[in-house]
Amino acid sequence: MTPGSGNGDETGFPATAGPAVIEVRDAVLESGARRLIDGISVRLSQRAVTVIMGPNGAGKSLLLRLMHGMIAPSAGLVLWRGAPLTDAARKRQAMVFQRPVLLRRSVAANIDFVLKLHGIADAAGTRDILDRVKLAELAGHPARLLSGGEQQRLSLARALAVEPDALFLDEPTASLDPASVLLIEEVVLAAHRAGTKIVFVTHDIGQARRLADEVVFLHRGRVCEQTPAGRFFDDPVSAPARDYLAGRIIV
Repeated sequence: MTPGSGNGDETGFPATAGPAVIEVRDAVLESGARRLIDGISVRLSQRAVTVIMGPNGAGKSLLLRLMHGMIAPSAGLVLWRGAPLTDAARKRQAMVFQRPVLLRRSVAANIDFVLKLHGIADAAGTRDILDRVKLAELAGHPARLLSGGEQQRLSLARALAVEPDALFLDEPTASLDPASVLLIEEVVLAAHRAGTKIVFVTHDIGQARRLADEVVFLHRGRVCEQTPAGRFFDDPVSAPARDYLAGRIIV
């Protein structure tokens, strides 16, 4: 497995950064009197694997959903390749959730359904993507009867079947067995090498070290730092990040 590079320059962005493919500008998300996202601004390049970290309630999942256009900010902008996010752009993205949501169909039919939605009829493509996640032998099995790790691998396969430009993953390996975790990481990194932008939320520091080129660290709905991975893990600049990495509870 190829780990994240963790290399950067004086700007604080990875050396591979380049033009922003996803940009959030001064985003605010409010629920009643509560401000859940508080003026977040981030620029994410196509080539870096971005890992979002932070304590529970920091706003990680909400930021991911804002980027993918699942929810709209109360204020601020979400841009895709420099323009406001559109439905057409969203169709070139995919998301994998912590808990898989699968159709009550066979493993292969879950992939076929997504391909047909995108106007693709490709049985060979279904076999190929199932082979990549080690599910080809279970193609005819009911998806709901798979183990937890197998269901998440199918969810990932379904997201990757249409070769999205960006893949958002919200703690996809939480509570999975180590073999499934490593396989999912390998598939995600292979997608990254093929050109898919990866934005990955995780609480697992070891996983973040394996995957990240850069880390976006959130605390109380704000970005404390967006830092090349090596710099973040070796010398975080913010007190909340230092406490988090040291295992101290931060609220």
